[in-house]
Amino acid sequence: GRGLARSDVLKGDFEELEGDARPGAPQKSIEGWIIFVTNVHIEATENDIFDKFSEYGDIKNLHANLDRRTGYLKGYVCIEYEQYSEARAAVEALNGQDFLGQELKVDWAFTRPVSKTKAKRKERRRGRSPTPESD
Repeated sequence: GRGLARSDVLKGDFEELEGDARPGAPQKSIEGWIIFVTNVHIEATENDIFDKFSEYGDIKNLHANLDRRTGYLKGYVCIEYEQYSEARAAVEALNGQDFLGQELKVDWAFTRPVSKTKAKRKERRRGRSPTPESD
């Protein structure tokens, strides 16, 4: 199909969300600053996670997916803070920290994309396969 390339959707004026303009810098979602936490122990509860992360600020929203079959946590959570400073404090303090016997990985859910440099494609010549020799 034609996709969005020819659509009027991409021709409008769009608001920019708050955040640092540098590539790779954290970006605010529409409602707040969201961090993504991985390597969370499957037996951790939402209360355990809430208690740990609320030490760094008021949590606006905490989303933890559970495995339908086992009822345990899938190993990751999204946590939303209203203030950038609170989210940054949680990322800096808890990334790499031990939580219920596992090392947490804490990072921003949304970051400004790194600009792509236009690398020239190397043209490869495709050679022909050798023809079978007849005896």
